[in-house]
Amino acid sequence: MALLEVGHVVKPHGLRGEVVVRFVSNRPERLRQGEQMIIEMPDGSRSAQGPLVVVSIRPQRDCFLILFEGVDDRDGAERLRGARLIAESIDDADALFVHDLVGSEVFDTRGERKGKVTGVEANPASDLLVVDDKAYVPARFVVSHSKGRVVIDAPEGLFE
Repeated sequence: MALLEVGHVVKPHGLRGEVVVRFVSNRPERLRQGEQMIIEMPDGSRSAQGPLVVVSIRPQRDCFLILFEGVDDRDGAERLRGARLIAESIDDADALFVHDLVGSEVFDTRGERKGKVTGVEANPASDLLVVDDKAYVPARFVVSHSKGRVVIDAPEGLFE
């Protein structure tokens, strides 16, 4: 299984060891008690404690307050400031992951090559595949994807 960033620690919250976390995952199952997270420190090193287990989680504005097992005070929470939270990817055949899409060749349903995915941009309606740094294709138009190949069913004129 691949490891993916699911969020990062913004700062400590209170005195009990809670931290403010901004999630980058859109998978609600990541937001539950008992979930294990690998902690990657700002210098790129991994936490010597190994994966941390979520004891409690609650929403706060556009972030979440999380208490991890073994982080019992503000000093412990402060040590996590700036850390990335990493977890195993979810086994979902329909899931699209940015690291799998970037570099993929894009074809329409007729087999015509449209270019290469050079990036993915977040958009409230649908994430956008950036094709050859000039065309934007809503991810909802992707009909199939496999390693290195994305097939889209896009309306006429999208690439003009």
